[in-house]
Amino acid sequence: MKALVINLTRFGDLLQTQPVVSGLVQNGYETSILCLENFAGTMDLMQDVFSTFALPGASVLAALDRDWRESLKLFETFCAEVLIQVDPDLIVNLTPSLPARLLAMRFSRMEGKVRKVRGFAIDSFGFNADTTPWAGFLQVASTNRGASPFNVVDLFSRVAGLGDTVPFKLADPSPKMKAAADILLGGIIEGAEGFVGFQPGASEERRRWPVKYFRELGERLWRELRKIPVLLGTKGEQTLGDRILEGASFPSLNLMGKTGLPELAAVLGKLDVLVTNDTGTMHLAAGEGTPVAAVFLATAQPWDTGPAAANSLCLEPEVDCHPCPFGVPCPHDNMCRHAIKADVVFEAVSKFIIKGEWVPSTVKGARQYLTGHDELGFMSLSSLSGHDETDRYKWITLQRELYRRFLDEEDISALILTSTPPSLEFRLRLTKSLSEVRDLLFLLSKQAELLQGNPMESLKIKFLANLQKIQDILSSCPELTVLSSLWSFESRANDTMDGLALLLKRYRSLVFALHVSFE
Repeated sequence: MKALVINLTRFGDLLQTQPVVSGLVQNGYETSILCLENFAGTMDLMQDVFSTFALPGASVLAALDRDWRESLKLFETFCAEVLIQVDPDLIVNLTPSLPARLLAMRFSRMEGKVRKVRGFAIDSFGFNADTTPWAGFLQVASTNRGASPFNVVDLFSRVAGLGDTVPFKLADPSPKMKAAADILLGGIIEGAEGFVGFQPGASEERRRWPVKYFRELGERLWRELRKIPVLLGTKGEQTLGDRILEGASFPSLNLMGKTGLPELAAVLGKLDVLVTNDTGTMHLAAGEGTPVAAVFLATAQPWDTGPAAANSLCLEPEVDCHPCPFGVPCPHDNMCRHAIKADVVFEAVSKFIIKGEWVPSTVKGARQYLTGHDELGFMSLSSLSGHDETDRYKWITLQRELYRRFLDEEDISALILTSTPPSLEFRLRLTKSLSEVRDLLFLLSKQAELLQGNPMESLKIKFLANLQKIQDILSSCPELTVLSSLWSFESRANDTMDGLALLLKRYRSLVFALHVSFE
């Protein structure tokens, strides 16, 4: 059997596709990946990939400007070449964009053969036809990440239809790349006793730990542990490295813009630990088994985009407003960037280097979590700083317990919860919204029964108004925004009254379970 995985996203997300690829291989599929042309080099870092197909998006768009027929011919030629080299029995689309959905549909029906699709699909009328509730959750979680309790790796695996999450393990660097890493790190510095990597870049400025803190950390690592900071990043991030080293008194190796991806993977394998923002390099280090201390600022938070490997440290600023929502200017002048001081990171990293394990912290200023896996193999976080007693941690734990079963379409009507509920104040704040939604779902269920027998126009209008009202109530509560988006997505995707009746039954069970857990 053969499978084609479509992932038209960036470097880090592509790396996090590894467990899907390995899981499909374990299930007997010869697995290939279709990705964007400019990220095709990522496949050199992955294992179990039979072949790679790089979508020539830039060429297709350039041809479209000249003549749409030329663009269409280029696209069809690419699809035909994929089919000649790999005639898949299964298409797994992990990208919810319309181009990716169209690709999945195109491959599923080429040459008169109907191939099975998992993940983000589209029907013959052009409407979304996702194959699992997990796909809908992944799509809405991408814009509500502050409210998402699941790591992207686990979401990808569930969307792909894999029951058990496969450990996140990338390919080992080749002997040639390991030798190249030895050369890059081979400068003799008297008294040096190892290397600590610095990755100061990130997708935007507010998600970057300040360069002055990297400099302060470098000073202490050298002065107290004789560890040499190794600066990593792209050529476009070199100015960040220059700023870190400006006025620094510690020796360093600046490799920013000087390594390809295979060399970078090999260098990461030589480090005692990597200190990083939420970046693709963080995921690469996790997949290579390099210990990671990752700082999550602004919209970044470790529950969904943290390193999906055990024994890494995640640090969040200890401020109530973190993580902040996407697309909203910070009303506090991005104060979270300065909440985690260099001393906090040094204490954690130095103890890890000395003791070989991340230890509980009493230093204020950061929520510190150790990555691990729960009984189902999902990535989990355990607090090293006492924040497992906070409402946020308890709420995320409760969501994981309920949403996982809800998205797996289990019967949760009689579920007995094991997680500790949040504080009374927190529960009271959510109870009003949950009560209103519970009552509306009951009313909608009765209206659906009537409409199935007698589709009266006046009742249809009331029914649709109540559907929208549920979304409005859920979206008014920040902790329920991801559920609001999922409700909106799934209720619009169901175009039959029978389908809506089943959806109402599922949501009634979920809201009832949430409400009971708050009593």
